[in-house]
Amino acid sequence: MFHTRRTDAVLLLVAIVWGSSYLAAKTATHALPVLVVLCARYAISAIACLPLVAARRKERCTRDEVRAGTVLGITQAAVLVLETYGVAHTSAANAGLIISLTIVLTPLLDRTTDNGRLPPRFFAATGVCLLAVALLMSGNGFHTPGIGDLLMLAAAVVRAAHVALVGRLTKGRAVRPLQLTTVQTAVGSALFVVPAGGALPTLTRVDAAVWSQLVYLALFCSVFAFLAQTWAVQKSSASRASLLLGTEPVWAVVVGVCLGGEGFTVLAALGAALMVTGTYWGQHIERTHRTTRIEESPCRTTAPTSV
Repeated sequence: MFHTRRTDAVLLLVAIVWGSSYLAAKTATHALPVLVVLCARYAISAIACLPLVAARRKERCTRDEVRAGTVLGITQAAVLVLETYGVAHTSAANAGLIISLTIVLTPLLDRTTDNGRLPPRFFAATGVCLLAVALLMSGNGFHTPGIGDLLMLAAAVVRAAHVALVGRLTKGRAVRPLQLTTVQTAVGSALFVVPAGGALPTLTRVDAAVWSQLVYLALFCSVFAFLAQTWAVQKSSASRASLLLGTEPVWAVVVGVCLGGEGFTVLAALGAALMVTGTYWGQHIERTHRTTRIEESPCRTTAPTSV
């Protein structure tokens, strides 16, 4: 139980960090082109990770880590492209709300465990979370989805696939979070350096406030979050991780209201409360279901296996 709570606490911290990332990204994209922001974010992340791996010969990346990190680096880069372009064309709070649809999509794609189909109550919990999203969005007034909203919707789909892939590519393999994250950041840096190359000189013309946003996005929203997410998914499951990370819109609204000056109403408060309730309910259902299946598994394997 202690280890489960520790894993949940780490995932919740990741959700808080990612919830704050939308305002940070929106601020950065006001001063710099989107591709430059992404290139700088990945480059700073790689600079932080590479020396840690290179300094320890025994901890250098294995073939499995390079293979998984390359695939996950590409999918993570796709998520960040969609998210960053999306948040540049919508509010920080709205971006965080729409991305929470990942909690519904991830369980549909998660095939990393042998725990069978999740019970209907799990999806009822995600339904509560979706209702919370609707209330949170109504707090700022319903409106026709714009290009930013549609990009965030696409980001939710790709992120769900990415979270499911983290579990699938690391299950049963000796894949270490630091090495995997290092490969991801290196792949992301390589992907963005050419398209952003012509505009990179703009980095020399921004002030310390913008650089602080870039460093925060790189070290906290990328390095820490990637490490923590990989570690937590390995310790639990992609479905459970998606539920706790689903509290991200609550933190996006909190940061948007407190630091970004966005509005907050009674409906928004009710939506935040429902999001926490749905998340807690869903992770309890998933934990009980997974534990029960694990306890039952020896009974299914006691029959003779010889031919």
